[in-house]
Amino acid sequence: MTSAAQGPVVFAYDGSDLAKLAIEEAGRLLDTSAGAVVACVWQTFNVGFVTPAGVEFNAAQAGEVKRAAQDTAAEGAALAERAGFAAQAVAVESAPTWKGLCALADERDGRLIVLGSHGRTGVADVLLGSVATAVSQHSRRSVLIVHRRA
Repeated sequence: MTSAAQGPVVFAYDGSDLAKLAIEEAGRLLDTSAGAVVACVWQTFNVGFVTPAGVEFNAAQAGEVKRAAQDTAAEGAALAERAGFAAQAVAVESAPTWKGLCALADERDGRLIVLGSHGRTGVADVLLGSVATAVSQHSRRSVLIVHRRA
C-alpha cells in the first residue's frame, strides 16, 4: 500500500464541462507522477453523468448504464492522460455519489480527490445536493474543488 502523499489523484468525472475543467486545472496545479483514477459514479434511473457523443443507453437497465458510465470514465481518463497523468478509468455504482467517490479514494489510497463544483445555491442545493460539499465534508482525503472560471 502506498502513502496518501504518493497515491493516485481520484477524479470525479461526470462528462460535464466543469469536470473537464477540473482535470485540466489539476494537470496545471499538481504533480502528475503518481497517476490518476478517473471515476464515473452511476446508478440506474437517476443517471448523474453526461455520456460521450453517440453513446445511448436505457436508464432502467443496469448493464447499459454501467457500460455508459465506463465509456464516460474512459473519456475522462483520456483527458487526464492529455493533462499528464497516467490514468485508469473506473465506473462505480453508488448512491449517493459522494459515498462512492469517498470509498474509491480510500480503496485506492488516493492522495487527493478532484472534482468540479456546479455552484448550486439555495433551493437547488437543498433539493439536488452538492456532491462537492458532501465529499469535502465526509472524505478523510484532501479535496480540490474546481470552480467555473469567471
